[in-house]
Amino acid sequence: MTTHGSSRSRTGPVAEAAGPGGLPDDRQPVVVAARRTPIGRAAGSLAGVEAYQLAAAVIRDVLADSRAEPARVCDVIVGNAAGGGGNLARLAALEAGLPAEVPGVTVDRQCGSGLEAIVLACRLVAAGAGEVYLAGGGESVSTAPWRVRQPARPGALPEFYARARFAPESVGDPDMGVAAENVARHYGITRRRQDAFALRSHRRAVDARENGRFTAEITPVRTGRGTVTADECPRPDTSPAALAALRPLFAAPGEGTVTAGNSCPLNDGAAMVLVTSRSVARALGHRRVLGFVDASSAGVDPNLLGTGPIASTRRLLARRPDLAAGVPGGAGPGGPVPATVERIEFNEAFASQVLASLDALGIADERVNLDGGALALGHPFGASGAILVTRLFSQLVRAPAADTPLGARGLAMLGIAGGLGITALFSAQGTG
Repeated sequence: MTTHGSSRSRTGPVAEAAGPGGLPDDRQPVVVAARRTPIGRAAGSLAGVEAYQLAAAVIRDVLADSRAEPARVCDVIVGNAAGGGGNLARLAALEAGLPAEVPGVTVDRQCGSGLEAIVLACRLVAAGAGEVYLAGGGESVSTAPWRVRQPARPGALPEFYARARFAPESVGDPDMGVAAENVARHYGITRRRQDAFALRSHRRAVDARENGRFTAEITPVRTGRGTVTADECPRPDTSPAALAALRPLFAAPGEGTVTAGNSCPLNDGAAMVLVTSRSVARALGHRRVLGFVDASSAGVDPNLLGTGPIASTRRLLARRPDLAAGVPGGAGPGGPVPATVERIEFNEAFASQVLASLDALGIADERVNLDGGALALGHPFGASGAILVTRLFSQLVRAPAADTPLGARGLAMLGIAGGLGITALFSAQGTG
């Protein structure tokens, strides 16, 4: 029986104790290296590359960046949502050239899978189950298999279907775009706000791409048509007029607000990090790392999926009195999330759901995704949570700005199909 199969490694006393100074150095989880592939559009630049191959490419660079010996890896944990089953993590590990003795496990919390994988690795280090883990996510919508139900009776034809069920029909299981419309109506998120948020995401992502802020975190991917080095989806030509001209996708004209412009595209990509303890990080020569503080998952009404981060963030903050004061629904009176949380990376599946969550948590939307988010970059489902952590690593560790000293904190947040949310808190730490 594998130790990471136990739910005790993810919840309970270990989870509550995790944080800077809360554990001895040989049990304090930290991220010492983080990489991602460029993010490609479905049927676009990465269309011929399988998800395990995308993950393997990043694993090689993460290991090189970390300076850890491959044989030292205790497990490879990879999130995946749209694949055909099997064990993507094991495939990726072997493809990357890791020794056959290194195991792999694949996790599925849909859009939150990549972040779940990283949180699981951090919990394992905190529990003392191992010292070095590769964790992240990979997704290739372009190569994902078709979904087919077996015939109901002999001689009948198989039935194709678009996605797995995330909630029983008796509860409600709307498609993502329909749920985004539900959220916009329920929380009063206007089309104008959604389009403005999407425009800012593209402008920030284009600026980050053109000024090299993504360069160090990206692992180039070789394809049959050449090497892909940059994200495919950010649009420098996006404008208020272009966004306003788009018709609603999931409701009648004049009734809906969710369009292709304020929704994320379908994408391919992978991201991985190396998680170890602070003491091992120090021995490997890393002086500044991204420390894991805490994380929480929660559920909400599946008909309002995408607002799960409201619940998961409140649950996390309720355990963190140093952050909870002043958060609506948290442990203190109403007010904004403290400005001492310097970086917030929120997965932008649909602008309506992000804005509704930020409003409920008292977070000004200008504070989120300073280099753009998934509306511009894309949302490769199983990888997106790991991409958020990679972005935090770049901002707080790899090339920290003058206003992000040691102790600076960052949140990674995702809404998830079926009415789930996951939030993780990290901080820039020294290894002493």
